[in-house]
Amino acid sequence: MPKMKTNRGAAKRFSKTGSGKWKRNQAFARHILTKKSSKRKRHMRDTVLVAPADAAGLKRLIPHL
Repeated sequence: MPKMKTNRGAAKRFSKTGSGKWKRNQAFARHILTKKSSKRKRHMRDTVLVAPADAAGLKRLIPHL
C-alpha cells in the first residue's frame, strides 16, 4: 500500500496544540481593512481553535501530525 500524502496547503494553515486540538489563524484579515473596526482587526490577529466537527476531517488531510 502506498504512503499517505500530507495535504501541504492544510499543513501550512493548521497546527496542533499540546493537548491535541487544532489551531488556525483567523480569516478576512488581509485586505479591505478600512471598513473593519480596530477591535475586529485586533481579534483577527489571534489564533483560534478549530471546531470539533471540522477537526475530525483534518486527520485525513494531515495524517502525520
